[in-house]
Amino acid sequence: MSVLIVIPARYASTRYPGKPLAELRGATGEAKSLIRRSWDAGCSVTGVDRVAVATDDDRIASAARAFGADVIMTPETCRNGTERCSAVLETLDAEPEIIVNLQGDAPLTPHWFVEALVEAMRANPEAQVATPILRSSAQTVADLLEDRREGRVGATTAVFDRAGDALYFSKEVLPFTGRPLREDETIPVFHHVGVYAYRPAALRAYSQWDMGELERWEGLEQLRFMENGVRVKCVEVEARGHAFWEVNNPADIARVESIFQRLGIE
Repeated sequence: MSVLIVIPARYASTRYPGKPLAELRGATGEAKSLIRRSWDAGCSVTGVDRVAVATDDDRIASAARAFGADVIMTPETCRNGTERCSAVLETLDAEPEIIVNLQGDAPLTPHWFVEALVEAMRANPEAQVATPILRSSAQTVADLLEDRREGRVGATTAVFDRAGDALYFSKEVLPFTGRPLREDETIPVFHHVGVYAYRPAALRAYSQWDMGELERWEGLEQLRFMENGVRVKCVEVEARGHAFWEVNNPADIARVESIFQRLGIE
C-alpha cells in the first residue's frame, strides 16, 4: 500500500505570516526553519514511499529545495492543507493509496504518531479520513486554557464516540471540565494532533464541497468532512514521554524551543 506524506506550507498565514520560514533553535543552538524541521519529521516516518513539500510560494519552495526537499507547486487558491493535498493528487502520475497531511507547523510530531495513523487506515479499509489524538496531561490542559484566556487561537481539542469517530473538533477546550485537574486522574481532554490520512476519493470529494459554516467559524478544515457526512476516525496515540505542541502563533516559538532543549533535539 503506497503512502505519500505531503507537508502543506503557505506564506500568507493570517495569524503568523511567513511562518514556514521562521527559525527555531534546537538544543545545540543551531537554527533551522520551521519547514525544515517539519520536513525532518516527515522523513523520520518509516514505511513511506515519498515525502513532499506542497506550496504556492516561491520563497518557501526555494528554501525547501535548498535543504534537499521534494517540492510540488500548488495553486494559490488552496485555502487549507487538505485542499493543497487534493491539488497534489492532480500532479501525480501514479495515485497513492494513502495520502498523509503532515502540517508544516508541527515539528514535534513523533514518527510513531504518523505510523499509527497509517496502520489504522490499513486496518480499517472503510475509513476515508483519520487523524491522531493525544490524551492531555493536566499541564497541557492548563496551557490550552491559558492560551484561551490570553486570546490566543491555539491548539485544537477533539471529542469522539465509542467507536472512535469524531463528534466535534474545536479551538475551545472540550469537554468542559470546570475545575483544576490533577496529574493522577484520567483526563477527558484530547489534544488533536494536526495530521490527517486520507483516501484519494475523500480528498477529491473535499475539494468539490463549499466551505461549511462550522469550518468557517472554527477555522478547522476537518469539519468540512463531518459537515458532509464523512466520518473522521480518531486514532489515539501515546506521547511516550515526548512533548507535543504546534507553532500556531509567534509566542509558540519559545515554547517549542524549550521542548527541543529538554528533549535534546538539535
